[in-house]
Amino acid sequence: MGVTVAVIPARGGSKGIPGKNLAKVGGLPLVARAIEAAHAASRIDHVFVSSDDADILVCARNYGAGAIERPAAIAGDTASSESALLDALDRPEVEALEPERVVMIQCTSPFTRSEELDALVTALDQDGVACALTVTEDHGFLWMRDENGLGIGINHDHRTPRKRRQDLAPQYRETGAAYAMEVAAFRAAGTRFCGEPALVQTDTPGPEIDTRHDLEIVRAIAAQLRERPRTDLGKDIAALVTDFDGVHTNDRVIVDQTGNEAVLCSRSDGMGVERLRKAGMPILILSKETNSVVARRAEKLGVPVIHGENDKLGTLRKWAKTQALALDQICFVGNDVNDVACMEAVGLSVAPSDARPEALGVADIVLRALGGNGAVREICEYLLLSSHAVRPVGETE
Repeated sequence: MGVTVAVIPARGGSKGIPGKNLAKVGGLPLVARAIEAAHAASRIDHVFVSSDDADILVCARNYGAGAIERPAAIAGDTASSESALLDALDRPEVEALEPERVVMIQCTSPFTRSEELDALVTALDQDGVACALTVTEDHGFLWMRDENGLGIGINHDHRTPRKRRQDLAPQYRETGAAYAMEVAAFRAAGTRFCGEPALVQTDTPGPEIDTRHDLEIVRAIAAQLRERPRTDLGKDIAALVTDFDGVHTNDRVIVDQTGNEAVLCSRSDGMGVERLRKAGMPILILSKETNSVVARRAEKLGVPVIHGENDKLGTLRKWAKTQALALDQICFVGNDVNDVACMEAVGLSVAPSDARPEALGVADIVLRALGGNGAVREICEYLLLSSHAVRPVGETE
């Protein structure tokens, strides 16, 4: 069986979403998700990323892919994905592998699975098949406009009695997620459709990411799927910073007749903080609210608190400097809209499962626990297991 290579085209420029291919979904940059799917496929032997962006190429190397610097002439808005593939196949490091088949994987479909990639390659085993693509079954009634702008049925005749949706002939929509081609046929045709195509049907959720709205949708799907957090997401984390309300509490408050406030916190969270603190990781509570209850809880936990701060990100930057830390060494746990800026700036962003949608949408990890009900304990345990910056409890210098 000949060699199969995967090529992931990942331009740096995107007018709709700047830096799109490095945007995180479920804790991983989009380009890294594509790389990991390719690595997990049993029928793909080598993985390459083609990009004009230095940061994307660094990410590719970090996740074990070959990095191909794409010439500017084929990296603009009008450049085709085919041009990136042909350029990659002509590179000495790829040519030396003598690939017989190439799989193109698009970063903009973040839920592509290794089984689907294997199915694409397997489809090329059929006699007479030189290309394959992923599709999804579509049961919709399709329309187009006539020369007068009026509707005409495409896959149905609107002038006859309406058919049931299930009685329509099966039709399939191209997902845009992945394609597989015989290299010789692809070179000869110069297009991914280089022969009679085989259709690989998938049920992968979510749209292709083209707009910020699409990105919000797939992030929400990732949160609902509860993808198992990778233990290495926290490997470079050296500090934990948390919001208070909705993280250490259930975001509710008890107010007595004199106006005094009280909140409910979890003793389990307290144990998690104690273990992480003893392991040597700095912890900070950063809250917008100025309330003595925040200070008293922080004092009980034995961690510093900064509260009454409207500019959370500015305060976080200043605190990081005092700790000689870069923002990408910080894990931030937030639950509401005023936490989003901090969550987007740090190395690992986390949200309790009952957080606001805005926070869930940018979270690298969505915890299983609720705010005030084990969320802090869960992230502390996660960091204890995954971070290289802390010592296991009980270990001495």
